[in-house]
Amino acid sequence: MDKTKIAIEIFDKFAKVYQDKYMDLAMYHDTFDLFWESIEKKNAEVLEVGCGPGNITKYMLQKRPDFKLLATDVSSKMIELAKINNPTTQIEMLDCRKITTLTQKYDAIISGFCLPYLSKEDALQFIQDVSVVLKPNGIFYVSTMEDDYSKSGFTQPSSGGKQEIYIHYHEAGYLIEALTGNGFTIMDKRRKTHPQYKDTTTKDLIIIAKKG
Repeated sequence: MDKTKIAIEIFDKFAKVYQDKYMDLAMYHDTFDLFWESIEKKNAEVLEVGCGPGNITKYMLQKRPDFKLLATDVSSKMIELAKINNPTTQIEMLDCRKITTLTQKYDAIISGFCLPYLSKEDALQFIQDVSVVLKPNGIFYVSTMEDDYSKSGFTQPSSGGKQEIYIHYHEAGYLIEALTGNGFTIMDKRRKTHPQYKDTTTKDLIIIAKKG
């Protein structure tokens, strides 16, 4: 059973529902602001991986309209919504596991909650791939759902659909080890408790790192 294929099918089917539910990202604004502020270069070339309906994209360009941004996602329906929400932005289809196919190098890369749909092996490979695509001194923002990896499994999607989606919980320990092992310095690490995690040990983990 291809867990990624199932996730794409669900995102395609419920893209509008996800947009309506998650367009407001106010609880993460402090982390986004720290990311933008860490990018001192004007007209920086920025890659967004897993842009969804373009909510982070929109907030980012409101704060830093100088960014030369490429936003990407693997869901065609999410891409459609992202283009509606960001009509002047370059937005393209791209599997996050294939970012090394990009010929360009970037000053910064941001990936908001793409990791929950990647296995531990794929997540560690993604971090390695980011280190390849990112320029020296580049900034990397990554967020995920944090809990014991052993708790990963099929669950009801937040869209409310009946088809279950596989969620990978990740652990800060091995993510940070992978980042430092690939030449990154951790600039900031934060945890937030989303209302949907009530009565669970799950947290939102946000890491901002700089490539050496």
